[in-house]
Amino acid sequence: MVSKVALLTAGGFAPCLSSAVGGLIERYTALAPEVEIIAYKYGYQGLLSGDYLTVTPEVRANAAILHRFGGSPIGNSRVKLTNAADLVKRGLVAEGVDPLKAAADRLTADGVDVLHTIGGDDTNTTAADLAAYLHDNGYELTVVGLPKTIDNDVIPIKQSLGAWTAAEQGARFAQNVLGEHNSGSRMLIVHEVMGRHCGWLTAATAQAYRDWLDTQEWVPEIGLGRAGWDVHGVYVPEAHFDLAAEADRLKKVMDEVGSVNLFVSEGAGLDTIVAEIEASGEEVARDPFGHVKIDKINPGAWFASKFAEQLGAEKVMVQKSGYYSRAAAANQRDLDLIKSMTDLAVDSALRGEPGVIGHDEEAGDELRAIEFSRIKGGKPFDIDQQWFTELLAGIGQPVTERVAAH
Repeated sequence: MVSKVALLTAGGFAPCLSSAVGGLIERYTALAPEVEIIAYKYGYQGLLSGDYLTVTPEVRANAAILHRFGGSPIGNSRVKLTNAADLVKRGLVAEGVDPLKAAADRLTADGVDVLHTIGGDDTNTTAADLAAYLHDNGYELTVVGLPKTIDNDVIPIKQSLGAWTAAEQGARFAQNVLGEHNSGSRMLIVHEVMGRHCGWLTAATAQAYRDWLDTQEWVPEIGLGRAGWDVHGVYVPEAHFDLAAEADRLKKVMDEVGSVNLFVSEGAGLDTIVAEIEASGEEVARDPFGHVKIDKINPGAWFASKFAEQLGAEKVMVQKSGYYSRAAAANQRDLDLIKSMTDLAVDSALRGEPGVIGHDEEAGDELRAIEFSRIKGGKPFDIDQQWFTELLAGIGQPVTERVAAH
């Protein structure tokens, strides 16, 4: 019998968190209004510290408003429950305390029967660690996760919440940034898109942007031509490209069009960039999960530096759409996906069925509670998909070979 439920959002933002919180509250209110709901503030940080908000009748009555906003009303943080040293350093657990036990004891003390985690692969693998600890140590508590990541790279989930919106918002960002292409002669614009290991968002953003181009009218006689506004290169972590050959190709574009516009995944060339930094004797900053802090190394600037001289660029601009995109309100396509997943998340929780809600690519894309043990990050983008190969062909970029590591 479920009497009390806790929610938390964690990791980086995505355009679904606020709506997912609202959807869970609405579904519980419709199916089991007697169930008490609390929301831990700032993700696992609030769980460890016992800092939470109570979902009052007023909140239930106004839960639909949350669908209109991005960000997370209850706050996020990056906390890994198995990284005890980091948690001690941050004052979230005492020296010698097992963080998983501390979290389990807090949930028990707060009387929680169901914990809903809303986050990406790190959030849900942390949830998996917690669920395993609860199971192995006799705690009666069900954990049901929702997949959030604009990278769309959670195995085996077909579509993560917020990714469609992030691509749409990145394309909207590009509409203004690429408008700068004739703010100077021989302009090189690098649009850096989020995506540490997966190029899906970069590809989907470029596709959404070119879909927008298809709806526009042009006056080339006065200089308003599609070629200057178009995408001229798309670079993702999964695809190898020949730097010299690409420089030659893009030099021709620069000579003909007068500018070059590139869409670059922040993870494209990341290993090379990190190796260059470490070879110089500098330390590469990493987060509690061991991931390189990409905002500290500027992959877009690296790409710009490699191409600028070879293209004869007189002006270079690097712009990042990530923080513009990831805190946006969900679009209708994502809102529909969120509702289907939050509805099933509550249904599964009331049945006592744990897992991460998603369309299971290894089970015919069935929407189900996927076992935590099967949840992993780093799902590569399939560069052989027809829509992506057609995108590259449309901009005159060779379809490159898959990177061996993928």
